[in-house]
Amino acid sequence: MEEKGMPLLGEKFPEMEVKTTHGEMKLPDEFKGRWFVLFSHPADFTPVCTTEFVAFQKRYEQFRELDTALIGLSIDQVFSHIKWVEWIKEKLNVEIQFPVIADDTGKVASTLGIIHPGKGTNTVRAVFIVDPQGIMRAMLYYPQELGRNMDEILRMIKGLQTGDEHGVAIPANWPDNEIVGDHVIVPPASDEETAKKRLEAAARGEMECFDWWLCHKKV
Repeated sequence: MEEKGMPLLGEKFPEMEVKTTHGEMKLPDEFKGRWFVLFSHPADFTPVCTTEFVAFQKRYEQFRELDTALIGLSIDQVFSHIKWVEWIKEKLNVEIQFPVIADDTGKVASTLGIIHPGKGTNTVRAVFIVDPQGIMRAMLYYPQELGRNMDEILRMIKGLQTGDEHGVAIPANWPDNEIVGDHVIVPPASDEETAKKRLEAAARGEMECFDWWLCHKKV
């Protein structure tokens, strides 16, 4: 099977029909008008992946509050996913509410470029954040031995949604940035007139500026 490279930011999420624990779905149409996070894991019934599924589910309502759906993926058959989800509920008392793609042919993983050539047929820990228009907005790529931080994924979605709504950029560690706190960054001026207006706006208290190229405000 020909493996493709990982899709690029700003590209449309590849159209595909998938078999999941919640039935067949067509992506990205299934989540049209909503954000969604597709995350892959190396295999069912593995320790780190189990901790990740529980962590995602524990934050399921937080994702819903951001109008964001979750969908998992691995190169396992659907019966394996179902038994694993049952095991998590029975042993850990956590009911997984999001669907999991059964990619036993490897077609989906190949399309997304998430099969590591040095790891056999297992998928790496990839995360794709897709917006309501089906556009790839962010991607994370983890090695098998490192579990993900779901709070960072939530932060990324909040940041992307805030940036879209207000036309701003998001600083490091937002909303706890070391320089501007919970403020957002006003995009840098691209000409002298705009730079001048930025400083005038700061003088009126509409934003705060360290200089014309570094302005921030509360949203």
